Amino acid sequence: MKQDFYVITDKDILYEDNHLIAIYKKAGWIVQVDDTGDLSLDEMVKSYIAEKYKKPNGAFLGVVHRLDRPVSGVILFAKTSKALDRVNKMFKEREMHKTYWAVVKNKPSKMSGNLVHWLVKNPRKNITTAYNQEVPNGQRAELNFKVIGHIDGYYVIEVDPITGRPHQIRVQMASLGSPIVGDNKYGYPRGSRTKSISLHAKRLEFIHPVKKEKIVIEAPLPKDGFWNKFTSLEK
Repeated sequence: MKQDFYVITDKDILYEDNHLIAIYKKAGWIVQVDDTGDLSLDEMVKSYIAEKYKKPNGAFLGVVHRLDRPVSGVILFAKTSKALDRVNKMFKEREMHKTYWAVVKNKPSKMSGNLVHWLVKNPRKNITTAYNQEVPNGQRAELNFKVIGHIDGYYVIEVDPITGRPHQIRVQMASLGSPIVGDNKYGYPRGSRTKSISLHAKRLEFIHPVKKEKIVIEAPLPKDGFWNKFTSLEK
């Protein structure tokens, strides 16, 4: 059934100018329409822009990257075709610096490091498998990580993905023996009641494609009973 009760408001906007808009994505929102028929984030943002700027014929919005449905945090959209082209190129050339926070229960085998795997996605099951060596149809995936906190028996890991592959952080954390809390698809023993996982897109840093100035967009941690444990780690 199509959901129509989600509305983007000013409080969901993390950054906006004439070219770009960054939204605080809540866990459970889908970025683009899928076979569930649920209202997508890009549709919500289009409606927000059209109403805010009185555009009776609708607003242009370009999707430049995605976050998995159970993941929260900052997500960026382009408001013009020029910005879309330039930001797409920036992502392709790895000029967008993304930082995530993940919460795990099992202590990683290393407190920091670099992970490289080759990932193969099964689209029918929507699950990705990580291999330690190159395999047919595998996509190389690389990230850096470090443990930044240990609170109430949980470890908070800051993750800087170098590549952007489907389910990359989720499956690479699981490869360490440290599946993300709530992510029963990748080995955590139980799912979340809210169908979210403890993975949050914390920060996005880049040089603005038009203004040529450094932009840093931060998404505060979700305000819920679990993430509240870790707000002391925010600077």
